[in-house]
Amino acid sequence: MEPKYPDIEVQLSSEDGNAIAIVARTCSALRRGGVPQSEVDAFRTEALSGDYDHVLQTVMRWAETS
Repeated sequence: MEPKYPDIEVQLSSEDGNAIAIVARTCSALRRGGVPQSEVDAFRTEALSGDYDHVLQTVMRWAETS
């Protein structure tokens, strides 16, 4: 399944399991990619609504990951 924003890439491996850092990195990448702030806010709300695995799954639904 292709992510919502396939042209935006987020590196997950360097965050050492820190969910907040992963969400922040993804929000920054979305903003740099020209995603409207309302969408960035929706991503953040969705990502932080669950556990660590939910954060990772949400990032993978919204952006390419490496």
